[in-house]
Amino acid sequence: MIYSLKGKITVKEMNFVVIECAGVGYGCKTSYNTVSKLGETGSEATLYTHLVIREDNIELFGFATLQELNCFKLLISVSGVGGKAGISILSDITPENFAFLVASGDSKAFTKTKGIGAKTAQRIVLELKDKIESFDGMAVNPAVSANSPAVNNSAVSEAMEALMVLGYSQEEIAPLIRKCDPNLSTQEIIKETLRFISSGKI
Repeated sequence: MIYSLKGKITVKEMNFVVIECAGVGYGCKTSYNTVSKLGETGSEATLYTHLVIREDNIELFGFATLQELNCFKLLISVSGVGGKAGISILSDITPENFAFLVASGDSKAFTKTKGIGAKTAQRIVLELKDKIESFDGMAVNPAVSANSPAVNNSAVSEAMEALMVLGYSQEEIAPLIRKCDPNLSTQEIIKETLRFISSGKI
């Protein structure tokens, strides 16, 4: 598995980048959001990658942040959403806004991306909302809990776990979650935290 690439940018296009590592150029399909964050051709860059292997094709996708990579993985897990559609969505929507739209159940926003119809948009929200809100595969770090009394609340713990699915670290989100009312539901805490992130109020 190719986890990440670090090297010189030799090609930079709208949705495609080539990173040269030790003399080998790796072509990565990517989003406009990632391309906009990269330097000029000839500069150094790091991309987090996802390799898709099919019988007739091999594709490498690259992203500037783990959050965007994780959003891409969530998107292509949805029935009927492939790599091309995932890239198109993440070219129009930042990872922070993507997570907020899913948590809010705003399927209409996804139809603004070319090629994404109402049924596909509704499927994205329906399937990913459950994955984001009900994920329970990570334990909350006791050190974080000790600094945040609210983390003992089950809704807060579930919200933290859900946000970690998207690639945010406990250190990043714990201060933001502490700003939320611990009496809110899991969904409301997720939405409030993502609102802080997307607005830059950290």
